[in-house]
Amino acid sequence: MKVRSITGKELATIKLPAQFKEEVRRDLIRRAFNALRTHKLQPQGTMKGAGNRWAVYLSKRRRVYKSVYGYGRSRTPRKTLIRRGRRFVLVGAMAPFTVGGRVAHPPKVEKIIKEKINKKERRKAIRCALSACNPLIIEDKIESLKQTKSLIKALESNGIKLEKVVRRKSGSKKRYKKGPLLVFNKRCDAIKASSNIPGVDASLVNELNVELLAPGGNPGRTVVFSLGAIKKMEDERLFL
Repeated sequence: MKVRSITGKELATIKLPAQFKEEVRRDLIRRAFNALRTHKLQPQGTMKGAGNRWAVYLSKRRRVYKSVYGYGRSRTPRKTLIRRGRRFVLVGAMAPFTVGGRVAHPPKVEKIIKEKINKKERRKAIRCALSACNPLIIEDKIESLKQTKSLIKALESNGIKLEKVVRRKSGSKKRYKKGPLLVFNKRCDAIKASSNIPGVDASLVNELNVELLAPGGNPGRTVVFSLGAIKKMEDERLFL
């Protein structure tokens, strides 16, 4: 694999570590991606006393004040909306599928929404995503770039086109097309500079996961490694 400078010149040739030689298995990548996404779900549950926030009483006897007999109404717990003498305009309350009522089948607090995955299986999925990616290695000077325009210039000099494609429907937020993933050896200024580029993600080499390497569970993302990140992956035998 060729090592390039921030200006696009070829500096040296190195051999990719063993993490890039795994057989690509899309089913394993998809499973690890789905398991990772479940850890971002917010636990939900019913509010204590939901549907009982109003004092609701409706007589079910005939010829009784505030009764529902003879008015063509179902005997559903209701509350008074408007009163005109002995006539009432009532709205449903407490009962499911009524205005201000409770949910018929609310989410259960005890439901387990986080999916677990074996450690070896997760590491193998990361190696599969690394093998399917389009790698590009740039010298360590890329980690010292402080300005966003300098980082964009370095990426474009190495043949990476940063397309700003916005997909937006009415009433929804902006969605940018996924760009390259930048992988660095340590915390550096380039991580902060890359946050202003739409669609570009940055990560440390020891914090890689399937969601970054294969967005949406689809492998084949362009990944830009610094030379130090490749050496750290090989020396510390990450994800093996």
